[in-house]
Amino acid sequence: MARTRFVGLFVLTVFLCVVAGELLRPSMAAAAGGLPRDLFSLGIASRICTDRNSTARASTDFGHMFEATPEAVLLPATPADIADLIRFSASSPAPFPVAALGKGHSGRGQTLAPGGVVVDMRRWGAAAAHPASTCPPPAASSCGPTSSARRWSTGSRRACAPTTCTSPSAARSPTPASAARRTGEMVTCSRAKNSELFFAVLGGLGQFGVITRARIWLEPAPKRVRWVRLAYSSVATFTKDQELLISDRASESGFNYVEGQVLFKRTLFEGPKSTQFFSSADVTKLAGLASQYGLSTVYLIEGAMYYNDDATTLVDQLNSLQKMEALLRQLSFEPGFVLAKDVTYVQFLDRVCEEERVLRSAGVWDVPHPWLNLFIPRSRILDFDAGVFKCIFRDANPAGRILMYPMNKDRWDDRMTTATPNDDVFYNVALLWSALSANDVEQLHRDNKAVIAFCEKAGIGYKQYLPHHTSQDGWLQHFGAKWSKIIELKAKYDPQAILSPGQRMFSSSLANAATIAVA
Repeated sequence: MARTRFVGLFVLTVFLCVVAGELLRPSMAAAAGGLPRDLFSLGIASRICTDRNSTARASTDFGHMFEATPEAVLLPATPADIADLIRFSASSPAPFPVAALGKGHSGRGQTLAPGGVVVDMRRWGAAAAHPASTCPPPAASSCGPTSSARRWSTGSRRACAPTTCTSPSAARSPTPASAARRTGEMVTCSRAKNSELFFAVLGGLGQFGVITRARIWLEPAPKRVRWVRLAYSSVATFTKDQELLISDRASESGFNYVEGQVLFKRTLFEGPKSTQFFSSADVTKLAGLASQYGLSTVYLIEGAMYYNDDATTLVDQLNSLQKMEALLRQLSFEPGFVLAKDVTYVQFLDRVCEEERVLRSAGVWDVPHPWLNLFIPRSRILDFDAGVFKCIFRDANPAGRILMYPMNKDRWDDRMTTATPNDDVFYNVALLWSALSANDVEQLHRDNKAVIAFCEKAGIGYKQYLPHHTSQDGWLQHFGAKWSKIIELKAKYDPQAILSPGQRMFSSSLANAATIAVA
């Protein structure tokens, strides 16, 4: 089957909105709240919400650790609405910040626009004409009718899906960003056309444009999934098997999806007695493994193999079973610790949404999430495990999930603005905490700082995914040799630093930033 690739992205940037079309020159008079009064004379005025409920909803994010109230929220009906907003701000004597809000799963203020306008992409096209006093609330959950599983399965005679998802299923395939083929401002572009902007927005933290449309290749979707989790007592064996599974040697006979997890012993004993995947007997069995070897952590490889269940393809079903058995024989998990389920493909895609529904029903979804996502070079992953999981968190039992899985660097185009470690293989280590009390928030902040301090003291060349730095020195260190290019791109595509101010990447003038870059 053909690899899924993004073949079209549509991007709006300040650069485009300044040069494409006649500039709007608003008066310097400000409306109530600080935005230029002439903003509310534009055609998008009916889609700009200034009521307290709308601005309050856009004043925080999934992390619930930072707050910044915008003056307004735009509910765009078309990409042209966003273009109008950005063009107006860019041409104003006092430009105001603009930040795009997607599903709202970001943290640390990345989608906030203090004193400006948040573009709420969740209601794309749903508010064609809503007066500011009657702006509708967003959907209560990010799951539901617009979930990826349902969206991909519609609009064709046969269900189709991209093979590249925002998950480790892309371990051997390009990520959605690196698989993209075209981006644009008010015109589309690609690797060959307007490629500079194309690569700038891929991993660009919202600094260079707003992606409003993506066109992707699809392939026929499978019908069912053999879903397994394999338990490990040794981190060395765990990482070795994961690296095998993402290697070219396993590309034809391996899993369609690979992810790794870390479980604390205390979590197994003190946490939930069953989960969406694990039965109470499974949890007891894993806890017994930890006790047997005196482990503080147990490791899991999660794998999925897709297949069809048509009556006419019984031979294919048998072949897929044999393929799974042959693959498992290559791995060195703990004997007897193959925990398996067989589900529909849609159920597999919706597994995260199902977990969300469970957490919402328990009242522990809308809590602070002091997440820390790190890219750790393969050459130091065992050192990281020893210093972090077996030391800093040895006696911990925080709520949340820890992911740990490898990726091939050659799947990430170095022309992208994303920063990655130098090793050919690096690990994504995601500490996805949920703080259930104020004390938890403070403790998890301290723990995250301790993890960073350990990495820096040990000389581990880590990079943060969705980083948060409070100074340009921090951003310079993060991007390294790419920082001067970042400065150049920002000066070209967003010279007034309108976009995504919550990143705090360009809190001062670009002139000062350029000085720092060459110092």
